[in-house]
Amino acid sequence: MQHAPAARPLLVSALSAALTLTAAACSAGGRAAEGPVGTAPATARSPATLPSPAVPPALTRGQARAALITEADLGEAWEPTRGAATWRDRVLKATAERADCGRLLDVLYTEELFGGAIAPRSTAALDDAAGGAQLHYRIISYRAADIDRALTWLGTLPDTCGRFTARAARGTALDVRVTDLAPPEAGDARQGLRVTVNAEGAVLTVHLVAVRVGDDAISLTNGAPGEPDEAATRTAVEVGTERLTEARRQGRAQV
Repeated sequence: MQHAPAARPLLVSALSAALTLTAAACSAGGRAAEGPVGTAPATARSPATLPSPAVPPALTRGQARAALITEADLGEAWEPTRGAATWRDRVLKATAERADCGRLLDVLYTEELFGGAIAPRSTAALDDAAGGAQLHYRIISYRAADIDRALTWLGTLPDTCGRFTARAARGTALDVRVTDLAPPEAGDARQGLRVTVNAEGAVLTVHLVAVRVGDDAISLTNGAPGEPDEAATRTAVEVGTERLTEARRQGRAQV
């Protein structure tokens, strides 16, 4: 999920606040995918341009809730969230000149990889308070082709937004780097990114992963000052995909 030098007390104070969680209740999510995706078009589009789904969701909300991961899946350090990590506003609420790079920051902040019109079927948010980490996890029902389009868009970002400058809400200049993150072989399609934000030496890293299972998708972000726990990201993808696959199987059996 690298720490700020002592010479930057204000920055250190800002990102050390990431270890503190606000009292507000948090709603979460995440996403994962595969590359290359056979059904995805050659030209990727930002998820903001995707149309609304015309097909009803395959899962009931109860089935989607049953497919969520829990703190027990990730180990003793994890617990249900106590609120949104303050680094979300201090670091991720930022702007960039390039449209796709700005959209990526929006996705990390809002968790809306597949567009704001698509309501999540179910969500979970978990904290590793000792390390300041927070994992957001979502299950979305959508059309397979449109999920794949979003995954393809994610796959273009290490090239189009490999390194760019963003500006935080308080005017701080942010050096942002985007690289591939290989997710486990799970679901029908998947894609992952590692996004590192350096604010004058204070570093935040976020894993962004999305996985398609039929016409449903899992999306997750796992962020922390320094480096997130890669094992937690991998476990969330693997366990979550297994549960979603089983929930879909049971849903079909009940029809």
